[in-house]
This record gives sequence, structure tokens and C-alpha cells, in this order.
Amino acid sequence: MAIFCAASLGAVVWSSAPARGVEPVQRSSVRVTPPYEGSDVRGREFYFTRAIYSGYGRRSSSWRIDFPKADVQFLIGVRRYTNIDAYEYEHPLRLDDPELRRYPFLYALEVGRMALTAAEIEGLRGYLLAGGFLVIDDFWDMGEWQNFEYEIGQVLPEYPIVDIPLDHPLLSAFYEIDELVQVPNVGLASRGGRTWECYSPCQPALRGIFDDHDRLMVVINWNTDLGDAWEWVEQPWYPFTYSSFAYKLGINMIIYGMSH
Repeated sequence: MAIFCAASLGAVVWSSAPARGVEPVQRSSVRVTPPYEGSDVRGREFYFTRAIYSGYGRRSSSWRIDFPKADVQFLIGVRRYTNIDAYEYEHPLRLDDPELRRYPFLYALEVGRMALTAAEIEGLRGYLLAGGFLVIDDFWDMGEWQNFEYEIGQVLPEYPIVDIPLDHPLLSAFYEIDELVQVPNVGLASRGGRTWECYSPCQPALRGIFDDHDRLMVVINWNTDLGDAWEWVEQPWYPFTYSSFAYKLGINMIIYGMSH
């Protein structure tokens, strides 16, 4: 069954401002929606949909990290720097929710303790093969990588994970990105110096999963934390280098995912 998209290429209208840099979003407080269960939020061109997934151990609710502030503040930037008609509040959905196919862009983070149920595996697989686009963020080091690799391997066992080269269209979909920046968590960013959460220094990686027609289904941001940059961008002490990169790459991923 084909995915029913709430956004399409025709709905994307570029901002008239030059795509050279991203100024910090100056907002001291963020209003969030009332309970989203049962609320009517349809009618916009784009929804920043966050994946609700099962986990294990003390971090069984890892999907909620940075939620909802990071989502809402990122959407302030999306609405400011592009003319995408984006729904301005948080929009979480379970992976086994049939409504998921209405929304072509899906964000998941802290997948180092992801533990998908059979229904979630089936739901996510159907979503991706029907045209959905999944962005993974904020997980670190080999232990968390191995857990995610196992989980996504249950979803898409026939498709390998590969590196995304810097000349891939994803990195020029709106902003020109010619290098990866390791975005640290907010604590490390506030202190300066070390940027990694790994046991020893590690480099950020941008990887992906492509289907049989070379369509990018999954973007994997490993050893970096875009969500923390979105969440803390309004703070004057937060480093511009990290917030600028996180907004640029995030907007590129949205526009690429909506138009391919």
C-alpha cells in the first residue's frame, strides 16, 4: 500500500532569503500543544513526526529525550528559514500506528536501547518500503551502534547500511554542507573542549539505507546530537557552530525527505 503523504515536492516553497547561514532562534519559552491523542492536527504540509518506540532497561522511554522542546524549537527554525507550511507543535506517533503512513518524515533518537516489538517492526518496515523517510539521531559508540544495527536489521534485513558521501544530494538539498560537525550534548557544549560521549574520542558519521531504486529510506546520524542543539539554541551561551550545523542538516533532511 502506498504511503499517504501529508507533504509533497509541490508543497515545498523555498524561502527568498539566501541559504548561507542560520541565525540563532531567539525564544526564551516554548508553548506546547494540549494532549495530542484525538486532537485534529491535519491540514498542514509538513509534520515533524517523532517515533514512539519500545525500549528496555531504565531507558525504556528513550524516545522522549529532548521532547517536546527540541521538536518545537526546531520547527520555529523550519518555519523561519523556509516557506514550508509546518505544523508548529510536537507530533509523536507509535511505530505500529496505521496513521504513521500519513506522514512521510519520521525522527527517532537514543536508539541504543531500542527494543522493537513484532508490531513495531512490521509497522516501520511497511512505512519505509511504502515511501517513508526515517532520521536517526543521538546515539553513541559501538555498543549503542550494535543495538541499533540489530534492531534496524529486523526491519530491513535485505538492505545494508552504507556511508553517505559528502557529495550526496542530501547535503545540498537547501544548505551546502561540506563537512560533518560533531554536536555534543548540552553539558559538553556549555563547557567547551570535548565533544564526544564515547569512551574514547570518536568521529561523527552520516550513514544511510537505500532501497532497490537507490531511494534513501533511513538517514543515520551517529556520534552526534542534533536534538540537543535544537533544544538549547535559544540560550545565549550555546555555541553557534553547533546550532547552525544542526539546523542546516535538519532542514536539509526535511527537504530531501519530502522531495525524493
